[in-house]
Amino acid sequence: MKKYRIFLFFVSFVVLASFLVVAQQKTTAIAETPNAHPKRFSANVTKSVSNAPRLSSDSSLFQLEIPQMKNGESPIFHVGFSLLYAEKFEQATWVAYHLTAAETEKVVARTNRFLEDPKVVTGSATNDDYQNSGYDRGHLAPAADMAWSLASMQSSFYYSNMSPQLPGFNRGVWKRLEELVRQWALNYQAVHVVTGPVLETGLPTIGQNKVAVPKLYYKVLLDMESSPPKAIGFVLKNESSSAALQEFAVTVDSVERLTGIDFFAKLPNPIEKQVEGQLCLNCWTWNAHIPKGAKGTPKENEGDATQCSGITKAGNRCTRQTKNPNGRCFQHE
Repeated sequence: MKKYRIFLFFVSFVVLASFLVVAQQKTTAIAETPNAHPKRFSANVTKSVSNAPRLSSDSSLFQLEIPQMKNGESPIFHVGFSLLYAEKFEQATWVAYHLTAAETEKVVARTNRFLEDPKVVTGSATNDDYQNSGYDRGHLAPAADMAWSLASMQSSFYYSNMSPQLPGFNRGVWKRLEELVRQWALNYQAVHVVTGPVLETGLPTIGQNKVAVPKLYYKVLLDMESSPPKAIGFVLKNESSSAALQEFAVTVDSVERLTGIDFFAKLPNPIEKQVEGQLCLNCWTWNAHIPKGAKGTPKENEGDATQCSGITKAGNRCTRQTKNPNGRCFQHE
């Protein structure tokens, strides 16, 4: 009986020791795991540029698309994207998100339900600001990029994600660029995107809240999935254009000088300097997006209806609503 008890004690000791070893291994594995959302951490983040140091898999690269914050600035986080709101201009200075190939697949339908942003403590723009203004409520983070979940789709319709855009711009060249970004997310598996208006004092405004009407918009993109990584910027006027999208391409450095925003600041300096200082059009695929028919001509039934910009014989602005890209109804085309 004594030998049997000794045997049971020995077996129990072995089992307990094994359990403690396994528990210690799990604790170590958890401690070594990056503190980041799986979707937001690039699998190829260790790829290097030339002789630049390899990137380590650490949590400092979480949300690589978020620009460098200045003193007193605090971003707002929504499902699918983040933004920095500029109360003075009643719109976002920038909107940033990481778009993967899987997220380009549409899961939910467009809601078209525009809402004030509850996270803007000073109050965002409202529907009244845009009503009969002649401007579209132009998305910064496109609804089509947020169609991978209902929550992200709903968030994309907050007024903090809107900016006054001329119909011909919003439904034309801007839409073409948004479609190209989605194509690149498919081609390169994922892209980091930062987009927004170029805000400056003296801009015209609309509505009681004095929402500024930008003259220029920008978009910068970073592809960390390719080897070597690459980045590109775009600057476009808030107007209709049938020009090829390559004509609006610029270096990320030039967009930083224009906006005063430090993009992709979490990259190691050698990599940031190289990808932001170069403009390599041949590094990106352009033939995957060739507009049909006249370049930049959207379908008439796309986008929001706006008040016709035409003037009646009595000298008053036409009261008809139109979805025509040129902002005019059939009578004033």
